[in-house]
Amino acid sequence: MTNRRHFLLGAAALLAAPRITFAQAPTSRRFVFILQRGAADGLNTVIPYADPAYASLRGELAIGLDAAAKLDGTFALHSSLAEMKTLYDAGQATFFHAVASPYRERSHFDGQNVLETGGTAPYALKDGWMNRLLASLSRKGREGIAFSPTVPMAMRGKLEVSSYAPSNLPHANEDLMLRIEQLYGQDAQLHALWSAAQDARSMAGEAAAQARQNPQETGRMAASFLARADGPRIAMIETNGWDTHSGQNGRLAGQLRNLDNLVAGLRQGLGPVWDQTVILVATEFGRTAAANGTGGTDHGTGAAAMLLGGAVKGGRVVADWPGLAPADLYEGRDLRPTLGLDTLIAQVCAEAFKADPGKMARVLFPSTKPGKPLDPLLRA
Repeated sequence: MTNRRHFLLGAAALLAAPRITFAQAPTSRRFVFILQRGAADGLNTVIPYADPAYASLRGELAIGLDAAAKLDGTFALHSSLAEMKTLYDAGQATFFHAVASPYRERSHFDGQNVLETGGTAPYALKDGWMNRLLASLSRKGREGIAFSPTVPMAMRGKLEVSSYAPSNLPHANEDLMLRIEQLYGQDAQLHALWSAAQDARSMAGEAAAQARQNPQETGRMAASFLARADGPRIAMIETNGWDTHSGQNGRLAGQLRNLDNLVAGLRQGLGPVWDQTVILVATEFGRTAAANGTGGTDHGTGAAAMLLGGAVKGGRVVADWPGLAPADLYEGRDLRPTLGLDTLIAQVCAEAFKADPGKMARVLFPSTKPGKPLDPLLRA
């Protein structure tokens, strides 16, 4: 017989599952923002192999064209990003370089806050740009979800947004599930929570059990929510571990491979919905142009961003390349930004949801002067 204490603990764990109840969203487009927390190195992700200063600055960290996938006459892609190279060749991936938010210091916490809130200074805004995006599209906010143990800053605000992360607890047996359902059946509030938890469990499906250790299954799990006709349309996924101060080559290769597998899982899980999907990958800032003395790179400024999905008008690298010569570097050490990340985000969201670009920019980034528009980024 089930011990009463264990029964109550099991019930509490189940009720800690997210409250997920989605209304029909007003668009067929899916938008996913993947945050690379820790300052991902753009120079060894989208590699400027043709820049004469690249190899000398990077030394042993430099990646030659023989060890990367050529994109065009200037840039190559890290070999760990095989799925993204396939998407690029299919016209479903665009890479952006020398990208940065308005933040120009080198603190992870402050940089992430500026990126996630859409402000021009740390903690100047109290809500996130993704929550404001949701508010501009729907009064209900139910079309948004964060695949994270807690709701990230980018999705916090006046609209309630759900979060979901696979539990580390063992699965409850069906007898326990039936007992809880009977126990809460007559309580309006607890029954609603129970139903929402069951809906989340159903949406996550079989992939949830494997998602904790397998990035590809994490992508499949997220796709199981996004692919539903009554599911969310806007999602955020956090990835960590991008702070490569030492031993960068091996660590970055593993990080990029995991990211690539995550995207592959999303594509596979979304099926035909992939054609209506837009994925934006970005980081809080880049890393130094030169390698340090421990086989790594330190906190920098300009970075790379990626736009992926069946709705993307891709097959290109977008970069107003500033160069890596000493006189071209920002503060003598970093890749100089020439494209605002806020400009990129605002245009992607405006195109994805058929919104006025100027209005979208003001909603998402109220303190930032809009930058020069880019050529169309998505398919009509």
